[in-house]
Amino acid sequence: MEKSVYIILSQTGTMFSRALKFFTRARYNHASIALTPDLEVMYSFGRLNPYNPFVGGFVQEGKNVGTFKRFYKTEALVLELKVSVEQYNSIKFFIEYVHKNKVKFHYNYLGVLGACFKKNVEPKYSYYCSQFVRACLAYFDIENSASLPHIIKPIDFLKLNNKHVIYEGLLKNYKFV
Repeated sequence: MEKSVYIILSQTGTMFSRALKFFTRARYNHASIALTPDLEVMYSFGRLNPYNPFVGGFVQEGKNVGTFKRFYKTEALVLELKVSVEQYNSIKFFIEYVHKNKVKFHYNYLGVLGACFKKNVEPKYSYYCSQFVRACLAYFDIENSASLPHIIKPIDFLKLNNKHVIYEGLLKNYKFV
């Protein structure tokens, strides 16, 4: 039996995301992961407060709450990945572990800066958004996820073999059918 996880690539239009877009030249500069197709709860590393871009960490996001509600013109690409039940449960456990221990996890500001200059910076207990999503996949042997670059950008998730694009457009308009 298979289950699915969902990777959400997005571009909010914040000053920070526009700066990242300048360096990456990519359409999407934020990555989240969801365990349900409705995207009501997504997980990532990003701004803890939608109005304060300087304090980041582990965040629970939703397609119509927080930063995505504030930046309602957020564009998104939603990928579905088929995984085994064991892989799904392992990813869920890892996300729950990070959530329960979120005070010891930090936003990897140096990693984002390093990535802009093609330098890998991975301090312990520290992620930026796409590092976290990569960790969710690579730790649990999701097909070809270990071959994703360590200096990862959200757009790199399009290199996954077993992905299926299920939506592209404004995040607020996404509806699971």
